[in-house]
Amino acid sequence: MRIALYSRHVQLEEIPFLEKFFRLLREKKIDWILYESFYDQLVTHFPSLKRSDVFSTSDQLNPGVDYLFSLGGDGTLLDTVAFVKNYHIPIMGINIGRLGFLANIGRTELEPALDALLSGSYVADKRTLISVESNLPTFGENNFALNEFTIAKKDNSSMITIHTYINGEFLNSYWADGLIISTPTGSTGYSLSCGGPIILPNAGNFVITPIATHNLNVRPVVVPDNSVISFEIDGRADSFFCTLDSRSVTIDKSYKLAVRKTDFSITLARLNDNNFLNTLATKLFWGKDVRN
Repeated sequence: MRIALYSRHVQLEEIPFLEKFFRLLREKKIDWILYESFYDQLVTHFPSLKRSDVFSTSDQLNPGVDYLFSLGGDGTLLDTVAFVKNYHIPIMGINIGRLGFLANIGRTELEPALDALLSGSYVADKRTLISVESNLPTFGENNFALNEFTIAKKDNSSMITIHTYINGEFLNSYWADGLIISTPTGSTGYSLSCGGPIILPNAGNFVITPIATHNLNVRPVVVPDNSVISFEIDGRADSFFCTLDSRSVTIDKSYKLAVRKTDFSITLARLNDNNFLNTLATKLFWGKDVRN
């Protein structure tokens, strides 16, 4: 078995955990490659690592890599989606970050997670992606995201108007700071913080959630994920932000944008006990008395 290891940054306090990780990989005879910038940060602490065992592009993962490990928080795991693309490489998130909705395998579960992969006893969760199309260049070939697509105003500019259509039919003109189109996976992220509903991961829906809308009667809308949602943007400013997860580009009023479900999904590998409902209870403290 061969795995790829991705992480954004190496903190000094993580070195003992990484020492344990590499030891377990050797003991279990698991081969690995490292993301190039991750390798560059590690090599001073682990001089036995080889420059030949690195990757920097998605093409270097396929074929030959069976799983991709994300070491960090949810933002780190979102980065890996652009590497996996449609290669059907399961992603396993080891949470050495903060919240951990997606990267929900704790440090103490590292060895059971490796054993689960070796024995094939893990759960493979298929997750829907959202993609953006435009009349002008935006995100190139990596025009998809796991969590959300967002249109937003820039800096301290005034509100923008986002004329929104579903399958060509007019939905609403949102006068707001922005608009989020969220997948079920992303419903517990930015959309939730703006008042959107939580959607179970296997639900076939998107959520349209306004950001700081001027009209308080406007509420999030849940639509089928076979919908094509299109936009025209207006406002006093000359430019706006357009984002896919953590990636952003600057656009202007000449851009015509549309989003739809991609024709491929990604797989998140998890342990049997780490299901979505348990994650909600743990991370959002559902059913717990937090008054003490």
